[in-house]
Amino acid sequence: MVPVQYYFVLSALLFFIGVFGFITRRNLIAMLISVELILNAIDINFAAFNRLLYPGSMEGMFMTLFVIGVAAAESAVAIAIIINVYRNFHSDSVDSIKNMKW
Repeated sequence: MVPVQYYFVLSALLFFIGVFGFITRRNLIAMLISVELILNAIDINFAAFNRLLYPGSMEGMFMTLFVIGVAAAESAVAIAIIINVYRNFHSDSVDSIKNMKW
């Protein structure tokens, strides 16, 4: 059986890779993927803490399913926004959105 600490290390790595990708990327799709990495790290933490603190219950697993559902809805809305930005500015760069300011 895999120790719980390995899940925490994996979660921390995914979280910091997601934060680094979100800060350094200028492409909207790459930024969306980075946000999804951060949400996956949160899911791993929920499941690992559930296994560590309450091995017989399923609250962490239910919270993980809720976060997965929210992430799917967030991805659908974000992709729709990115498609509209691309149609208007013919670019998927964050710099093209700065033109929307008044």
